[in-house]
Amino acid sequence: MQSPFTKAFCNKLECPKYTTVKTTKDYEERQYDPAKWTSTTISGMSYDEASRTGFERLFNYISGSNKGQVKIPMTAPVLVKVEPGQGPFCKTNFTVSFFVPFADQTSPPEPSDPNVFTNPLTGMTAYVRYFKGFASDTDWTSNAEALSKSLDNATVSYNKDFYYTAGYNSPFQPTNRHNEVWYLKSD
Repeated sequence: MQSPFTKAFCNKLECPKYTTVKTTKDYEERQYDPAKWTSTTISGMSYDEASRTGFERLFNYISGSNKGQVKIPMTAPVLVKVEPGQGPFCKTNFTVSFFVPFADQTSPPEPSDPNVFTNPLTGMTAYVRYFKGFASDTDWTSNAEALSKSLDNATVSYNKDFYYTAGYNSPFQPTNRHNEVWYLKSD
């Protein structure tokens, strides 16, 4: 099992534990351990706006806006579940999440904001595509589409109703940026 600090792209922050199952030229298959995340959901048209709003809510939570007024260390990645609306002009649901540090996994501090909640994710298998740079809304979408095509070509079974984006860097880090899109394996 990996140490939470062994992945360079986690930038010395705690990251969820996973095992690499398989690596191809287009994606990596990872088995993630069950873990708790702190999350908030925003409904809207813009990924950038929703992720910014969600990040602010969660940053307030880790900065002490919780029942114990406890400061919680930043973790990686900032995970966003993207559930597209049913039509071209329908709102998308964006669930923005911070990984709960290992020390708090058993009992995370309770959020004060009613829009913030503890989100236990079961163990999951993710198909992951990595890309560099400052990611725009278009970058996330085009990489999700490319990953979807790769998975379709490989004839693997995955959930097509949503995908995740995973950003590992502070906005103040200008180089060596690590971004991922994930689709989850379906049973």
